[in-house]
Amino acid sequence: MIPWVQLDSARTPDGGQELRLKQRGTEFSIMLGTNELMNSRLSGSEEALARLSCERIAGRKQARILIGGLGMGFTLRAALAALGGDAAVTVAELVPAVVAWARGPMAEIFDGCLDDPRVTIREADVGQLIRAESTAWDAILVDVDNGPEGIVYKGNDAIYSAAGLAAARAALTPGGVLAVWSQGPDSGFARRLKQAGFTVEEISARAHGKRGARHVIWIATVAGRF
Repeated sequence: MIPWVQLDSARTPDGGQELRLKQRGTEFSIMLGTNELMNSRLSGSEEALARLSCERIAGRKQARILIGGLGMGFTLRAALAALGGDAAVTVAELVPAVVAWARGPMAEIFDGCLDDPRVTIREADVGQLIRAESTAWDAILVDVDNGPEGIVYKGNDAIYSAAGLAAARAALTPGGVLAVWSQGPDSGFARRLKQAGFTVEEISARAHGKRGARHVIWIATVAGRF
């Protein structure tokens, strides 16, 4: 078996943990301690995060999308495939090394999507971008942890709190969508979404094909017409 080789590492924003980029043949993995945050062979649920969100805002002119977490670009590429040429997609990535990996060792996986004229990369906290403007986004897609808990960066907890969800609701246009990826279900988070005034769908999505692990995507919609 081909062994894993560590290509690089980076500290999390609070300096408390280490992200590691590893490669085995053509396969890549990003690890946080013993937890695998993402793997280049497992893209199904991340792609579903984008596809399900874009379906719900289909037909909007000059749609504005905010993606929290660059990762391996699966959500970004799926969003670009689903959106029109007049859309604008902002990706917030808090760890500069992840952007460097996307343009460096993982460039083939990204397939030039970072150079799409619709894309803007912000090395910033997605929570700050959410709070910066009201009615700014048609969809906000969040995949910065393994679920609605800040394991990569404890500051992410604020995104999933009642105040954070209220800020997300205010940042969305009428009929806009907040979509959150999770490794598994979380009844408390689903309840907070409803309490924040969202209409909530909890959707199961496979990590890979029909046999991969089941992940959860929350699609939370703001009432109103656009």
